Amino acid sequence: MTDTSPQSIITDSQSNLQIIKDVSSNLISSLSGGMFSFAMGLMLLHDTKSPLSFGLETIISPIVSLLFLVPVGNLVDKYKHKFILVSSILLRIIFLLIFSFSINMFFGIYKLIPVAIFVTINSISTNFSTTAYSASVHELVNDKKIQKLSSLSQSASALSSILAPVLGVALYALIGFRFFIFIEIIATLVSFAILLTMNFYYEKRENYSKTKLDNAISGFSNFKNGLTYIKERPLIKNIVFVAVVINFLFTAITVGMPFMIVTRLHDGNGPVGYIETGFAFGLLLGSLLMSILPSDKYLFFKFSLPLPLMGVSMALLGLLIDVFHDPLRISLYGFLIVMLSGFMNGIFNVAVNAKLQTSVPTHILGRVVSILVTAVTAIMPVGTLFYTFLFQKIINGSNILIFSGIFLFVYAFIFGFSIYRDVITDSYSKT
Repeated sequence: MTDTSPQSIITDSQSNLQIIKDVSSNLISSLSGGMFSFAMGLMLLHDTKSPLSFGLETIISPIVSLLFLVPVGNLVDKYKHKFILVSSILLRIIFLLIFSFSINMFFGIYKLIPVAIFVTINSISTNFSTTAYSASVHELVNDKKIQKLSSLSQSASALSSILAPVLGVALYALIGFRFFIFIEIIATLVSFAILLTMNFYYEKRENYSKTKLDNAISGFSNFKNGLTYIKERPLIKNIVFVAVVINFLFTAITVGMPFMIVTRLHDGNGPVGYIETGFAFGLLLGSLLMSILPSDKYLFFKFSLPLPLMGVSMALLGLLIDVFHDPLRISLYGFLIVMLSGFMNGIFNVAVNAKLQTSVPTHILGRVVSILVTAVTAIMPVGTLFYTFLFQKIINGSNILIFSGIFLFVYAFIFGFSIYRDVITDSYSKT
């Protein structure tokens, strides 16, 4: 019997071409999106003087993720992924145009209204496109190229994180926010054009009855199938638990590091910028390394080693802030410490994404990805509130980072080995 699955159709040369298109599109969209988000924060800060200027998206995005958790997974598993990606980008372009004509109708604090509406729509669009993309990777390239695509795509995002703040500030000063919107529209149109040229090799679904396909958007009962599937896969269940705990604990750095350096040590914003850049730089290096490593080798290094070392990095950062108080050493040593954390994060993320995309059946992958992304996103506001309270109440906040890092090390050490064991013994494959 002839194998007609996507993996038997997509050649290495076709995969390489798809990777070039995907990484190019991702670099353009993530860089322009990061610059646009930064410029929008600057505009709001200037016009509203509100502390919400740079935090609006972090409040709205988790709410959107929770509200759309069920429909996103169901719709991604029902419709062709290219259709969802195209629809998401078109929705974003339409609301960018509406936003460009409406933003100057509001003044002062009222500018939060059109921005909040746009951020909400953009979060919905991003939710659908992120889930659809994650579920479609194996339709773009063959199994041998999945890890390379994931790693280079993450590299593009990491590079954008490094460049976006600098370029965003420079362009905002030169052209102002209104023209910035049109730059974002043009960049989105370019990404859209690249997407249209990409081929999606869909697998035939003779294995699924037409009734099941017709009822793929049946609601919560269908979504529960995704939860049941995760419960039956120890590997995926452990990945979800680890991702949630890590993201919760890492808000200690997001909240505490700037607070300690700027408020308690009075070292200014410079060290904060260098340290945040260090994480993005490490993420870039880890992603690039994964693009050249074989996907079926060094599994212990990919799945078990990164997690405890991320805990060590957090504890070292707390120790650094406790021992040194001058901006130069905090900037230099902090950069190196969080670069290690970003490096390990990049390795683990790519390994997990590649494993999910090669082992979870296509008809349920959208729901699995949606649950994972929503769980990770939803825990971050909880962590932010928790650590904000701690850092305000405890004078020596460096101890919070140290103990959080130690807890993460112990937790990750235990679950890291569990994940490695599950990777070795996992017997599921796409069906």
